[in-house]
Amino acid sequence: MRKQAVCAVAVWFALGGVAQCVHAQSSVTLYGLIDTSIEITNPGSSWTPRVDSGAYRGSRVGVRGSEQIGSDTHILFDLENGFNSGNGALATAGTLFNRQAWIGVGAPWGEVRLGRQYSPIYIPFKGDLDAFGAGTIASGLNNLSKITPYTNNGFAYLSPDLYGFTTTLMVALPQSGNGNGLSGDYETVAYRNGPFHMSYAHQQTTGTTGLRANLGGVSYELGKTTAFVSFFNGDGGSPRYHDEGIAVSARYAITARLRASLGYTYLQDQSGGDNNADQFSAACEYDLSARVMLYASAGLLRNHGSAEFTLRGVDVTGLAPAYPGAPVRGVQFGMIDRF
Repeated sequence: MRKQAVCAVAVWFALGGVAQCVHAQSSVTLYGLIDTSIEITNPGSSWTPRVDSGAYRGSRVGVRGSEQIGSDTHILFDLENGFNSGNGALATAGTLFNRQAWIGVGAPWGEVRLGRQYSPIYIPFKGDLDAFGAGTIASGLNNLSKITPYTNNGFAYLSPDLYGFTTTLMVALPQSGNGNGLSGDYETVAYRNGPFHMSYAHQQTTGTTGLRANLGGVSYELGKTTAFVSFFNGDGGSPRYHDEGIAVSARYAITARLRASLGYTYLQDQSGGDNNADQFSAACEYDLSARVMLYASAGLLRNHGSAEFTLRGVDVTGLAPAYPGAPVRGVQFGMIDRF
């Protein structure tokens, strides 16, 4: 096998730049995404403007690689850091690779990965279950559901596509010296056949903040319109989340570059109270180029009883409602640049 010299440049925004040349049989790729937006939200008191980072897709920079060790087998890795595009800070203080830091093996039978990873329940959550990609303040699915997006010490198996079916299985192993037993387990299955797509995911984490959650849905593309129906439920976390809900939405391709979406999400309190919530949503996306997208979103979230849900983004903490049961309204204008 012929060896190639591949120069990988990893620029980490909080720790300074590090550049080095590595030799690999396949490739090392530097990649990233910057997502910055302006949000104006009224949490039940007054309108508040602010700058958001990662409202639609978390701002990140990473290095991924593939080293061929056989005719159809590769060693794989991904190191990915999240950051705040508004002030340059690490997304998680004191943690360089807060999004991904794993190594694995890929072959025709699938992939095995070990390390910090996106949790399997997060993968169908992003982009497959609502017209808003579970991002921006417009996604009621994002605002009203609760899952675990990242997993430490994850040991995962990703299956190949088999007649349209794929699955991902993961267990979260404990850190050395931190006790026995699993920290959590995750299972997902998806099916795709032409314009039809279906997925289901389950998680169960342990400990005092353990969370059981289920998430699933279907989508169908008919001409320029894609319709989505999804469900979610969960019990656990801190503060405790014990709710279930449904989200319906649709995306319409006005042109090859311009898309518009509408949606509605309803959540029902399962804890014995009447702290329900629902949200009406709208969004628009425009591809300025192959790598740059402009977006605008709007949401009206109505809390009932003493519910205190709010409008938030993927990496954005929403403004707390001014009082229990307060409605939250907002608009958002942003840009995503991929490299």
